[in-house]
Amino acid sequence: MSEQKSAAVAEPDVEADQSAQRKPPKRQPRYNVILWNDDDHTYDYVITMLKELFGHKEERGFKIATEVDKTGRGICLTTTMEHAELKRDQIKAYGAEKGNPKSKGSMSATIEPAPE
Repeated sequence: MSEQKSAAVAEPDVEADQSAQRKPPKRQPRYNVILWNDDDHTYDYVITMLKELFGHKEERGFKIATEVDKTGRGICLTTTMEHAELKRDQIKAYGAEKGNPKSKGSMSATIEPAPE
């Protein structure tokens, strides 16, 4: 029987090659959920809605309500398009302010691309 000698062969490290070529995943574009001012809803309504729909604390809700009142609009959230669409639709479906005869329905909301 003859003795076979095996030569060591270096195998390429495929995993290392692939990880070196991987690029970080692209971040999805961000969108702002915009709440628009009207004269039919009170600060209390806005603050309560923001607490219930977005989980904002009362102080954050008051800050957004003040921005909406002073500038005509306020950013409630910056997120992915699908999540922004959901939150916009939830604002639109929130309903009229109970006990306020001026309030005939929900507030207006839109989404727009967030600046990069």
